[in-house]
Amino acid sequence: QVQLVESGGGLVQAGGSLRLSCAASGISFSIRSMGWYRQAPGKQRELVARVATGGTTDYADSVKGRFTISRDNAKKTGDLQMNSLKPEDAAVYYCNAEVEVFSPYRLIAVWGQGTLVTVSS
Repeated sequence: QVQLVESGGGLVQAGGSLRLSCAASGISFSIRSMGWYRQAPGKQRELVARVATGGTTDYADSVKGRFTISRDNAKKTGDLQMNSLKPEDAAVYYCNAEVEVFSPYRLIAVWGQGTLVTVSS
């Protein structure tokens, strides 16, 4: 089994910063792409940012210039640095990874349990 565990959520004032982290654990696997999604109450889950194995990144228009995604392939971790937070950024943030499991070989999508980000105005 491959698991993702997020950390770093919390309450922050508008204009502030938070850094979310995601750590993967398990046996005999590698991570292809890693991303962060968020879901606000009453809304669908949406992609916030994604980073491929080679480092190519993709961001939602709403967070470009404010959020930065990164990953450490050796440590199998990923981070989302969130700056200039706005009340509309408040949501549960989920880490997601496309995982290559070696034995038996298969590709799977793994989700973390989510971490709550609250932004006060």
